[in-house]
Amino acid sequence: MRDCGLECTLEGSTKASRFQGWVLLLTICAAGIGGTFQFGYNLSIINAPTLYIQEFTNETWQMRTGRPLPDHLVLLVWSLIVSLYPLGGLLGALLAGPLAITLGRKKSLLVNNIFVVAAATLFGFSRRAGSFEMVMLGRLLVGVSAGVSMNVQPMYLGESAPKELRGAVAMTSAIFTALGIVMGQVVGLRELLGGPQAWPLLLASCLVPGVLQLASLPLLPESPRYLLIDRGDSKACLAALQRLRGPADLAGELAELEQERAACGGRRARRPWELFGDRALRRQVASLVVLGGAMELCGNDAVYSYASAMFVQARIPPEKVQYAVIGTGGCELLATLVSCVVIERVGRRVLLMGGYCLMTCWGSVFTAALCLQSSFPWMPYLAMSCIFAFILSFGIGPAGVTGILATELFDQTARPAAYMVCGVLMWTMLFLVGLGFPFIMEGLSHFLYVPFLCVCVCAAVYTFFFLPETKGKTFLEISEELYRLNFPGWSQSPMWRGPEVVQSTEL
Repeated sequence: MRDCGLECTLEGSTKASRFQGWVLLLTICAAGIGGTFQFGYNLSIINAPTLYIQEFTNETWQMRTGRPLPDHLVLLVWSLIVSLYPLGGLLGALLAGPLAITLGRKKSLLVNNIFVVAAATLFGFSRRAGSFEMVMLGRLLVGVSAGVSMNVQPMYLGESAPKELRGAVAMTSAIFTALGIVMGQVVGLRELLGGPQAWPLLLASCLVPGVLQLASLPLLPESPRYLLIDRGDSKACLAALQRLRGPADLAGELAELEQERAACGGRRARRPWELFGDRALRRQVASLVVLGGAMELCGNDAVYSYASAMFVQARIPPEKVQYAVIGTGGCELLATLVSCVVIERVGRRVLLMGGYCLMTCWGSVFTAALCLQSSFPWMPYLAMSCIFAFILSFGIGPAGVTGILATELFDQTARPAAYMVCGVLMWTMLFLVGLGFPFIMEGLSHFLYVPFLCVCVCAAVYTFFFLPETKGKTFLEISEELYRLNFPGWSQSPMWRGPEVVQSTEL
């Protein structure tokens, strides 16, 4: 009889674990396919139709005026089409915080698809309407969508995951980004949608992941932390936890959430500028700014820009270069998958420091290979190998771990504002790097990577001395540790205010 009871208990525990795993996995996939996947996808698909869109711009102008557009103005229009994407991302980052607080994490991701549908419609009918302005507006809107999802998705997943899986779950945002880059490179092949007639369909294909998210995400639960701490809805929080965790014992996690709600003490959500004036958040804000800026200034985007030239110099046939470029995106995808598996074992700090140290190493070898490429016939092959190694190193640490910082280092009231600061910083840096890299390449020649190497070294040093490890800790434990680091003379955080009920928060 006792054996039968034990078997039933074990069987029930196994079913509960499987249930939790499937619901959490579906939540990750539904949030990711219309979230950071869109960011990576729309970042990479614009490369394939470059010449075709420029020709379309010239033809459209000639039909309107009877005169062809000068080459320098064609390049200006193209640069605007490219740069409107990070500009839209910046606007989306500013929208993400208010949306996440007003609508919730899940509804924000769903509403965000309005921008995707509008952009896909503009892309799809731009050629028929004879309007390159529709392409420009579509790039702006799809950038807004990427800016919102890049902030809300890791917030939603980080708040929905159990603490022992929080790092791995939050890392999936980087996995979907890398997957989007690879899929964009594949779909952009000339054999698929990269031809001269299919480019409107290529740009409009962003509608597919948006529709998939609209069909799947409504069936999955909202963030339990948002429901309890921001909305004060205990029943909805319990229902969400039961769906995410299955019929397991939730008493411990509920107690932790109640403590976190009491620690927030009924305070309203922080505004972004308030984070910089709060002494209790100085280490968190410094880490967010330093490491968030380092991720964009470490040179990974520059490596992607330089990859095609290196492949040509390594004597890869020009018609085969597009397949080699897919390999660069595959490297980042592989590295983020490995990082997702090991992050809960080795911790955040080790992955960040290891990634930046390896990037410094491979970037130095890459610089030497560029300087000596005319002296030795095998140097272009070494430079090409360094490109893959550099991207692998970036994927192991900075690509995914940096996105977790705003989730783990800030409490519920400051987290949306922290993601707004992080998003504004990321998109601004992305725009500046894209704008300034051609001048860096021209001015520094073979030593173009020296400034990026300095950034990698500084990021590794900062991580070693100032970033606390958050592996396996609750949000409340992380807040207490950071308070002690910000106020070394105090033994206990004054955040505890007793078990007050938070009815709502507002930005």
